[in-house]
Formats: sequence, structure tokens, C-alpha cells
Amino acid sequence: MEIHIDLSRGRGYRDAIYRQIRAAILDGRIQAGEALPPSRELAQRLAVSRTTVSAAYDRLMAEGFLQARVGSGTFVRAGSERQSATSGGRVTEARPLAEWDDVPELPAAFAPAPEFDFRAGVPDLSRFPFDTWRRLVTRQIRASRADLLTYGDPQGHPGLRVAIARHVGVARDVRAGAADVVITSGAQQTIDLVARVLLRRGDLAAVEDPGYPPPRLLLTTLGVRPVPVPMDGEGIVVAEIPAGCRLVYVTPSHHYPLGTSMSLERRLELLDWAARHDAVILEDDYDTEFRYTGRPLEPLHSLDSRGRVVYVGSFSKVLSPALRLGFMVAPPSLVPSLVKAKYLSTWHSPNLEQAALAEFIDEGGFARHIRKMRKTYRERHELVREVLLRDFGGVLEPIPSDAGLHLSAYATRDPRDVVRAARDAGILLYPLSWFSVRTPRPAGLVFGYGALPTARIEPGLARLRALFGEPRDTA
Repeated sequence: MEIHIDLSRGRGYRDAIYRQIRAAILDGRIQAGEALPPSRELAQRLAVSRTTVSAAYDRLMAEGFLQARVGSGTFVRAGSERQSATSGGRVTEARPLAEWDDVPELPAAFAPAPEFDFRAGVPDLSRFPFDTWRRLVTRQIRASRADLLTYGDPQGHPGLRVAIARHVGVARDVRAGAADVVITSGAQQTIDLVARVLLRRGDLAAVEDPGYPPPRLLLTTLGVRPVPVPMDGEGIVVAEIPAGCRLVYVTPSHHYPLGTSMSLERRLELLDWAARHDAVILEDDYDTEFRYTGRPLEPLHSLDSRGRVVYVGSFSKVLSPALRLGFMVAPPSLVPSLVKAKYLSTWHSPNLEQAALAEFIDEGGFARHIRKMRKTYRERHELVREVLLRDFGGVLEPIPSDAGLHLSAYATRDPRDVVRAARDAGILLYPLSWFSVRTPRPAGLVFGYGALPTARIEPGLARLRALFGEPRDTA
């Protein structure tokens, strides 16, 4: 491997080579088993004699750091390295902005999957259409399309924007053309781009409470002041939104985490509020492909006649979060600035995956996958609800919901101690209080069933039920 050697400090070349290679081995930058450059090659690169390099190598071998293999080269001996210190022991005096102090540690969503995985928002990745996806990606590679290997359009792959506009137009009644679609790496980047384009430091932005924490935390790091607004049975309480808010983030079709849907009357009220206060609504329609009863609800976007709604979609829940592909449908007046913001942040999303996804949608594979997974998730949704009603009476009360990848339940007491005990028992799930900043925080649990096979749901819930003990007598 290439090794950086600094010979500019005026000391002997042999000692400098020896000391710097030794230091690189000790702090782990060069690891056991790695080959050093041949002495002749390193000597030519450093413009020193080969004898100088060989003498440094010989000393390192004598001290046990290196070993020579006849006909193969010079290698780092196993056991000669030690753990590297962070940043080589250097400590910067610069401190992050205070806003980052409020961001908690990364959530358990990134932890290894437990025995019983009830984490919300995680799809069943074992059902990912691997064979079809492999074929589509291979087709793009075999076509030897050089345009997929260069910098892409910040707005997104043209074919994918056309496919998405057609899909949301048919499946969700979102009237849009390809020019209105901007491809992102997911809902979180969409929120980031919209906030950067529309909001200044100190501006107010309304978020649901309880609600999905990452958007609120992201807005905080941008210097925006998120305002938690309470929820009721019909959705966000519009009357509680401060008049100065310039942005409202909502999950109206399937609220995260309560699972309820915003009523038509509340949707119209929110649209009217946004028009009167010159605000923009971010409508996160994150998993409404999976609706199990009743007719699909009209998105805010389809009810909006005044260009107040940015419709947010993602493929993380439907296909895989690892694809890092999402999109927004934005009013024409915002698109140019949003594209510039995308260019300045990540320039473009992966071209190869975008092209493959466009074909997946156009060939009907996306719609077929949704239909297949809707049946699977419906079975799990009904099973979780049935078991909660049957076995958790007196401790949990399921919240009515008919869509998505999770089901929430109110608890008769604060269940955070149960959540901690459940983690020790191999069960991972979220408390409802984790999603709220207002007090008193709601007591309850959120049951994700996307990542847990159907046959594992009842055993997992049985183990969880034992942790609650007997229900308290409330008479």
C-alpha cells in the first residue's frame, strides 16, 4: 500500500522512514498482514537510496514489526499493532453549535435486530424482490450507459420522475408532471431542502405532538424553532398552530405514531389556515400504500388549489431504506430553488438505482410488490390488534388504525420500565412517550410489525405480556 513519509524535517532519512512506519503500525494505520512497498519502489518515490530504505526495514524487522517472505515481500507482523487513538490524539478546540446538544443519541433503529423486533417503520426486507431488482440493475450495467456513471441531474433521473408522477397520479390522485417532482434520498432530506429554501434562522415551524422526532430535531439544528402542536381524534389541532409559523409538517393519512387519519374537515381547515398565514404544508405520505380498510383518503395535495402543499414520498417503507430514494411533489414556484438546494447539498441521487427503479415502476413490479406486501402486513396488523384486545385488557388499549406498518396502544400506566425490561428479554419496541415533547407525555407503546414474521408475533407478545404482571384494579 501507499505510505506517506515526510522527509522535510531535516533529520536522517533512514531514521525518519523507520519512525514513521513504526508509528503507523503502532496506531493501526498499517495493519497486521499488510504488505509494505518494495524497498526499490519506496526509494524511487522518496528520491533516496535503496540502501536507506532497506536499513529502515531491517531495523523494523529486528524489532519484530515486520517480516520478510521470500518471493512475496515485506509484511507487518501480526500482534505488532495497537489500537489507534481517535484523531491521532489531537483534540480540536472548536465546539459544535448549541443546537446539536439537543439531538439525542442515535435511536435503536440502527441496533442489531433483537429476537422479537417490534420497531416501528421497518419493512420486511426478507420479501424484497431481489431477483427482479438484480435483473433491472444488471440490465442498466450491461447497457454500458456512461451517463449513469457521471454526475446526474439534481432534480432526478428524468425517467424516474415521469414514473413517479404517473404512479402518484393514479394511486394517490396527486396531480403532477415530471417537472414538479424532485428526487431526494428520503423524507428527511426533503424536509431539510424545503426548510433551507423557505425558512430563516429563528422562524417558527409547526410539528405534530406526539410526532416523528427526526424532523423536529433537524429543524432545531437549522436554527428554526419547532412548535409542538397537540393532536386529537381528527388530526393536528389547527387552532393551536401559532400564527407566525411558516411551515407545518404533518402525517395526515396515517399519523406517526398514533396511526390515526386526519378528517376531511380538519384537512380543509389546515389548508385554509396555510393560505391565510402564507405558510407551506409538508405532507409526509410515508406508508399509505398499505391501507387495509375503507377507501383511500385524499391527500392534502389533491385538495390544495392554492399551491400550499409539498407532497413527500419515500421508498424506504415500501422497498428498502438502503436504497436512499424518496421524492417530493412541489409547487412550480419552489422547484427551481429546491433543485439548487439539492445541487448544493448532495448534487444528485444515485443514477443506477434511479434508472432501475424507473423500470421497476414502469414494468408494474412496484404495484405488484405493494399488493403482495399489503396482504402480508394486513395479516400482521389484524393479528397484533387481536392479541392486544384478547391478552392485554386492563393494561393496553389499541388506538384505532387501518393502515401502515405499526399499531399503537395507550397504556393504563407509564410503560417505560416495561420497555427497558423487554429489551433485556429480547424484545425491542418504542414507548409512545418517546415521540412527544409536551407534558404530560402520553403513556403507551408502539408496535411495529413490518420486520417481524407473522409466526413470531404471538410468541413475542406473550413474552411482553408477562412483563406487565397482573392488571391493576382500577375500581
